[in-house]
Amino acid sequence: MEKFVTRGQNKRSCANDARSPQKRMKLESDERIKEEEEEEEDAILAEFSHPVPWQKIEAEGLDCDYALLFSKEEADHLFKQLEEEVVYSTGEEAKVQVFGKVYNIPRKQATYGDADLTYTYSGVTRLASPWTPTLEYIRDAVTKTTGHTFNFVLINRYKDGQDHIGEHRDDERELDPLCPIASVSFGAARDFIFRHRDARGKQTHRQIEPVKLELAHGSMLLMNSPTNTFWYHSLPVRKKIILPRINLTFRRILVDRKK
Repeated sequence: MEKFVTRGQNKRSCANDARSPQKRMKLESDERIKEEEEEEEDAILAEFSHPVPWQKIEAEGLDCDYALLFSKEEADHLFKQLEEEVVYSTGEEAKVQVFGKVYNIPRKQATYGDADLTYTYSGVTRLASPWTPTLEYIRDAVTKTTGHTFNFVLINRYKDGQDHIGEHRDDERELDPLCPIASVSFGAARDFIFRHRDARGKQTHRQIEPVKLELAHGSMLLMNSPTNTFWYHSLPVRKKIILPRINLTFRRILVDRKK
């Protein structure tokens, strides 16, 4: 900013004899406007202080952005902190209902978020535990990078490649349709597969190729609308994977819609 102001002052001093007081006042007014605009841009840059190079992933009805959010060193540290802080569900909360049948979840799960928030999926309603310091740190990093705020996170821990999650869509009515879902991964890199709803099962009537990604340690996948309307996603079994993985999916739940 100082450099800009200095240039403006030099320009005015060179033209003092050639311009009327009214023109000088207009020039000074224009420069003040430019200065205010630059200050506003600086404020925006300060707010989004975690710029990352994004990779755009697109297909019919699929719109995602992928980036490495954390360095390896920071991701290692955050993974260790999550292992110490996160308390996973047990008992009935560690089960899921599919087509009327109850199954044990083939991974560990936990839910954290703002006070009194609940989230219902797969026939089970879960109450959010209070944010931990590490979860708050990761959430704020996601917000600074994306410009979106989140009030809830679903955590899945996969002990190795045997733990998995089947094809599903994150399309519950209580989720804000204008807010993307931010999926942050730590630990072992795992395959992540999108499959279009019209290309699933034996009775499929369209030939649409699945979209396959590998979600790396410290990465973030942003699933924008309308991805979860048209595409199912899964984390399939990978027997060769022997290390654990922790995935955090940050969401925004519409509080008014739950009342």
